[in-house]
Amino acid sequence: MSDETTAVDHVQQTGPWRFTADVASVFDDMLRRSIPQHDDMRALVFELGSRFVRPQTTVLDLGCSRGEALDPFVRRFGAHNRFVGVDVSGPMLDAARARFEGYMRTNVVAIAECDLRHDYPREHASLTLAVLTLQFVPLEYRATLVRRMYEQTLPGGACIVVEKVLGDSPRIDTLLVDEYLSLKRAHGYSADEIARKRLALEGVLVPLTAHWNVEQLRHAGFADVDCFWRWLNFAGWLAVRA
Repeated sequence: MSDETTAVDHVQQTGPWRFTADVASVFDDMLRRSIPQHDDMRALVFELGSRFVRPQTTVLDLGCSRGEALDPFVRRFGAHNRFVGVDVSGPMLDAARARFEGYMRTNVVAIAECDLRHDYPREHASLTLAVLTLQFVPLEYRATLVRRMYEQTLPGGACIVVEKVLGDSPRIDTLLVDEYLSLKRAHGYSADEIARKRLALEGVLVPLTAHWNVEQLRHAGFADVDCFWRWLNFAGWLAVRA
């Protein structure tokens, strides 16, 4: 059962960004006000991803947070598949377990702690989701993680990756970021809230250019990689294993 929250994000952290209980409690609101075209992006992830889900296979969500990306797949495919969500944040794992409590009792859903820098779920999936996840993995671990994603994707299966991205040049990146910050202000964030969050995320959220993300997926082994959604400095890719 879905566990939607109506809490409004006014979280202010000191020091580097952490996915604390305060963040988990307002995370749905935070994403909808911080990610452009959030609901459209989620719908595309679901509809495209659904085309690759095969009966009696696993749908894997890397960095599942509260389980919002996994939830529609569980609802559509139910007991015909296994659904595994992993995260490193204890509060996010608690929220996801509460959301899927009934499904977990019947072993349809499993929610587990996993530090993707050093470990990977023992699952071979027809569909793997990495929605706003790789950007929080330090660069020195990222290529190995994407390679594991490829190796544990079933033939004919797919990975869906959504990331914040850098512009191809400093001038363009500045324009994209300025427009993005205007959107956040339009969604009710104050200048102080925006500045504090940017400072807290510095060095924790490390984006790459769109080109680097595509090359990373291709180098891992994915034969077909294409962008299915882009809004300024956010993008989503579908990567299919031959």
